[in-house]
Amino acid sequence: MPKAMQYTKGSIVYFEGDKDERIFILQKGILVLTTTDVETHQPVTEQVKNGEFFGVKSALGRFPREETATALTDCVTIALTIQEFEQIFSSNKQIIMKMLRVFSNQLRLIHKKTEAILNNVPEDQQTGMIAVAKSFYNDEEYLSCCDICVKFLSLYPNTAKKDEVAKLYADAKLRNTKIKEKTKSTDAPEEDEEASGALKQFALPAFKRFAKQYKPGNVIISEFEPGNSFYLIQSGRVQLVKCVNGAKKNLDIMKPGEFFGEMAILDNSPRSATCVAIGNVECLEFNKENFELLIMGNPQIAIILLKLFCKRIYDQRRRLRTLAIKDVQARIADVFLMFDEMNPSANANDRQRKFNVSAGDVAHWAGLSPEATRDEINKFVEKRKIEVYDSYIIVDNIADMKRIVDTRSGLSEQK
Repeated sequence: MPKAMQYTKGSIVYFEGDKDERIFILQKGILVLTTTDVETHQPVTEQVKNGEFFGVKSALGRFPREETATALTDCVTIALTIQEFEQIFSSNKQIIMKMLRVFSNQLRLIHKKTEAILNNVPEDQQTGMIAVAKSFYNDEEYLSCCDICVKFLSLYPNTAKKDEVAKLYADAKLRNTKIKEKTKSTDAPEEDEEASGALKQFALPAFKRFAKQYKPGNVIISEFEPGNSFYLIQSGRVQLVKCVNGAKKNLDIMKPGEFFGEMAILDNSPRSATCVAIGNVECLEFNKENFELLIMGNPQIAIILLKLFCKRIYDQRRRLRTLAIKDVQARIADVFLMFDEMNPSANANDRQRKFNVSAGDVAHWAGLSPEATRDEINKFVEKRKIEVYDSYIIVDNIADMKRIVDTRSGLSEQK
């Protein structure tokens, strides 16, 4: 049963860093949430209105509180378990759409800040989309390049850049044909990822009309194109890719039962990443027109999406915190701390950690060039703080990384 809780003026409902799976509704009084800005390190305060939820992201995502909740006057709140919240949330259309849009906007804002730090903001969507196509071409992924060119020419048939993209398409198509002819006799059949993780409610025949099939290398959505649909993977795997200053960066691999492309649906913004089929893929495609109907008819999907946003907001904020560190050595040390948080050891007392990453992966997460990253990693090696191998890196004492971040990032802020 939801529980009414009273707080006197000046009381703390919870502190930043607390682990607590309760979700609150402010019923009466004035209450504020105080966070620390990732870039300026200054406190940011937001007032909670009567009737609003707070503590949702950390509870659903099961990660530490990101803010401190303080009662400025005597307050009354309703405390809910996650299960109680889901029951209320899934039965109220207005709450569902409002919260999904709020979280989508928060994620988009963090994404924009990250792009600004990486200096990865294109002049316009057309320029950005061409850069994405060229990044696939440069990596000799010609089918993917062709798909993006086709999307571009369909979106912008009268652009002044039409001839440039058409030429890129023709060249990529020719090269892809030659590769296919060379490998035709030796190609092994693609194995589909099992669909056992797919959501059971989408196994019904009624959803077959939304099914789309993709071959290996097909681009399902392209970074910078307008977003008018989102997807649920039924079988196969999908690679999430981002173009950073002309170079392709692999972000994640999504499996059956996972959604992608949902953010653009909610805030009418361009795609923030490219999604490419790995092997044969089948997805269910839903558009803006049937999005709300789908959510209202299947409230469990709204819960899944909400939890997905919670995780992505947390992950993006964590990466932004790393990128905001000006000292290069501290930034790389913080990447190892982030890996440790993402894959915690079963034994809390373990100090040595092995991460299945390369120096290139560290460079990507640190937002640094491979050359600058190698130089700093070599310093760690010389001091015997890490060991570097082809496919993994061993951190001798993860606590050393915490000390480096605390010491050097503090010094850089004083300069």
